[in-house]
Amino acid sequence: MNFLKTFLASILGTIIGLSLLFLIFFAILISTSTEPEPYVRDNTVLKIDLSGTIVTRTVDDPLMELFDMDRSTQVSLERLKNNLEKAAADDRIKGVWLNVDRLAGNRANLESAYEHLRNFKDESGKFVYASTNDLGMNENAWYLASAADSIFAPPATYLEFNGFAVQASYFKNLLEKIGIEPEIMRVGTYKSAVEPFLREDSSPEHREQTMAILDSAMETFLDAAQRKTGMDRSQIDQLMNEIPENSVEWAYENNLIDVIAHKNEVDKAIANRIGLEEDESPRTISLNRYNRVSASSAGLEEPATRDRIAVIYASGAIMPDIPVSPFSSGNIITARSVERNFDRALENDDVKAIVFHVNSGGGAMSTSELIWNTIQEARKEKPVIAYMGNVAASGGYYISMAADTIVASPNTITGSIGIFNQLFNMQELYNEKLGITFDTFKTHDHADLGMMTRPLTTTEREALQRSIESGYEFFIGRVGESRGMTRDEVDTVAQGRVWTGLDAKDRNLVDMVGTLDRAVAIAAEKAEIEEYGIITLPERKDLFERLFGSANAQMRTWVGSMLPYSTETLDEIHSLQELMRHPAAKNWAILPYRYTIE
Repeated sequence: MNFLKTFLASILGTIIGLSLLFLIFFAILISTSTEPEPYVRDNTVLKIDLSGTIVTRTVDDPLMELFDMDRSTQVSLERLKNNLEKAAADDRIKGVWLNVDRLAGNRANLESAYEHLRNFKDESGKFVYASTNDLGMNENAWYLASAADSIFAPPATYLEFNGFAVQASYFKNLLEKIGIEPEIMRVGTYKSAVEPFLREDSSPEHREQTMAILDSAMETFLDAAQRKTGMDRSQIDQLMNEIPENSVEWAYENNLIDVIAHKNEVDKAIANRIGLEEDESPRTISLNRYNRVSASSAGLEEPATRDRIAVIYASGAIMPDIPVSPFSSGNIITARSVERNFDRALENDDVKAIVFHVNSGGGAMSTSELIWNTIQEARKEKPVIAYMGNVAASGGYYISMAADTIVASPNTITGSIGIFNQLFNMQELYNEKLGITFDTFKTHDHADLGMMTRPLTTTEREALQRSIESGYEFFIGRVGESRGMTRDEVDTVAQGRVWTGLDAKDRNLVDMVGTLDRAVAIAAEKAEIEEYGIITLPERKDLFERLFGSANAQMRTWVGSMLPYSTETLDEIHSLQELMRHPAAKNWAILPYRYTIE
């Protein structure tokens, strides 16, 4: 038996060793086999395929692309903006062909992409044509396509044009059926993060703030629709209130698309636009391929100065820096990761100012405080401007307010200044439903606080509620210190209430509404520089980090691809798991819901 064990162990060790060597060889091959810069011929059209969600930024990682094929084709705002700027200066690029189908409702990113397309047209004088495929377009896709000169759609496809909706899930009845009792402590009338576990429907306060977000998104949409169609708002509202036709013929009749055409007919329209012969087809280059064309090759001049603005991206839940399960989903923001990136920017003498790009619905208040302090210290050396992306709420607002200036997009979801604590009493589930009983041994009365096998006592609940109230006062004190407001002034606009960027500006929670470019320009003004380049952090991962640092994410993606759930569903399940297992004494500053506008 000992021989057999040794023999099997040797075989297993050999297999593991060979697998590791293969992975290292593969990583080296990827890192050393960079493709040459593409050759772009004259009369070329930049073709951009958009589907799903437009993310803020993607960090190149070949190993991640191996495990997630969609990653290599995902379009980020950063990549879209950079390549449109190159295409505007590149005499070989005659225009942009935007092929778009159904897009998810990341409003701030959609609006930024819309502005990038409009800026490209205005600054370059080149055309933008938009088309769709057999999936057709929803309102988000049409909104982006409306930035184009003309919209093409094939016969028998679809256009969804019936308004926006948000749906929230409630688990009160489920928890009652399986024997779980939520134990809730919170401060803030509008702090509705805990409502799914307490109610069967939305509270009036949550309905009020959600409808405000929807109405703001609709205002932006109506502006674009009015600009594209020439119709007044009452006509557009009437169209959206009709029984949905969804057909491309109906869309054409109502001036929502310009031409009903197949792809080959779009080719001909583009060829005609750029003056090709009748039998010639336009050359196209994909966004990913054009991304490898250098700025200098495209005709963009490098700044004559070494001065730089650093843009630091922080996206995801704000969490303590503890080991994360390989199967947890989503990005996280930790105090250590933020400090590391700020240190890099501060130590670089060429960096004269920092833009902190925040996209977070919040998380642990203690972690948010550490990040707040990091930014406060950084401000002593260099100007720091916070730019709020799609969401910078609760803990996301907490870390943003530490900056010198806060810039938000019009439909950024922000505010949500409030905190809560939540535990789950699973005694009934264990004892009565599953037949599992427990015998607890403890040295002191409250040593088992947080164990989900018993309810809280009255004194424990009161103590946790006092902690929540103290944390809330600390939070609004930080806001008052940052925004120059009294305690009562902050409390009036806090209470866990979610605001759009425009509403937050009116309530002195942010300094101005604008784009990332505006935030960068303000940073340059603060640093008193006129010419500058941009560097982004975190940087591209090195070989070791690509091979080992992303192993958890690779495994998660691989396993997730085999499960019959969408990414959004897995994110919701993950959020529920995080809330159910967080430490009893941990105060949370988290956005009430994941707002997905469809």
